Amino acid sequence: MKVEELVDKVASGEVKLHQVEKYTKDKRLATEVRRRALEKKLGVSLENIGHYSIDPEKVIGKNIENMIGVVQIPMGVAGPLKINGEYAKGEFYIPLATTEGALVASVNRGCSALTAAGGVRTTIIDDKMTRAPLLKCPDARKAREVAEWVKANIDYLQEKAVSKVTRHGKLRDVKPFIVGNNLYLRFEFETGDAMGMNMVTISSEEIMKVIEEEFPDVKYLALSGNLCVDKKPNAMNFINGRGKTVIAEAVIPREIVEKKLKTTPELIAEVNYRKNLVGSAQAGSYGFNAHFANIVGAIFLATGQDEAQITEGSHGITLAEVTPEGDLYISITMPSLEIGTVGGGTRVPTQREALSIMGVAGGGEPAGTNAKKFAEIIAGAVLAGELSLLAAIAAKHLAKAHKELGR
Repeated sequence: MKVEELVDKVASGEVKLHQVEKYTKDKRLATEVRRRALEKKLGVSLENIGHYSIDPEKVIGKNIENMIGVVQIPMGVAGPLKINGEYAKGEFYIPLATTEGALVASVNRGCSALTAAGGVRTTIIDDKMTRAPLLKCPDARKAREVAEWVKANIDYLQEKAVSKVTRHGKLRDVKPFIVGNNLYLRFEFETGDAMGMNMVTISSEEIMKVIEEEFPDVKYLALSGNLCVDKKPNAMNFINGRGKTVIAEAVIPREIVEKKLKTTPELIAEVNYRKNLVGSAQAGSYGFNAHFANIVGAIFLATGQDEAQITEGSHGITLAEVTPEGDLYISITMPSLEIGTVGGGTRVPTQREALSIMGVAGGGEPAGTNAKKFAEIIAGAVLAGELSLLAAIAAKHLAKAHKELGR
């Protein structure tokens, strides 16, 4: 079939969007056919969507379906930011993909102040990816019996189920929740440098097969019972964590606060208390912070993370207080940072290049170290963003900055 004929058939609906590859093995051509068919059908121009460097052969079927081109987001860089972490050690530049004017400039200002103060200290508190299948049991007593058996057989389930489907994932623990005759098993896995959602999903399904064999009167009902919790605001991840739980903290001398941030430690601490803690409590927010989501979102888009998991990434608490010496102590705690440096969108060439800016593209040696390093860099960048915004609010500079950079 000739290209023009195929475009006409797609535009008319005779050939479905997902069927185009049946008529051409060239995925770049298939992408063009879909785009031109949309232009014809809708009477619009998609010229800019059609300009890209990403090879459709590498992403169709792995990262995207019905591809018509790309959307381009401006990318800036903030830094250098000095990080004194367990995995991230040295000065780093942070890629930020955003259309919000003033965001990169604000994070950059925070990086400058933190680096001048000697850097950010980062600490990984926990690292796990979870999946929580749902089992329907005859009654609550049976649910308890199954839960106790699963808790006592972690190693057996690793050998019998998990190791059959992955070389990288390890079942670490399980937290059962029973509601009536419903049993939710919140499995916790180690996933190396991968964010691991696919890995733990496939592994959990294998575990369900073993449980059904062991308990014939128990019915596996849903692979996700929503206690994982994935891509939704929730107290579970805020309290128990998911992905990386990481803290970034710094002490900033008074003279740097006054010179670089144009305010005082006392004002920053008071604004944080009354805005981020009291204000967030009144709002019933899971984010006791100024704008974690801004920095997490910009880094996720730049580096090929699952953008829906910005939801849990924006959970967290910012603390600020004046030290006995009169300096500023500031910290951010991120309980649920779900990120990876291999798999998923990290394979896309532009996103992989962004990861390489931070020296975290691909797998680490040993496995898992690159993802932990990446988590520490993100936490440092979030701290920079929180510091800068709190200072701007304290100094009454927020509106001025947006007038100059964000209009």
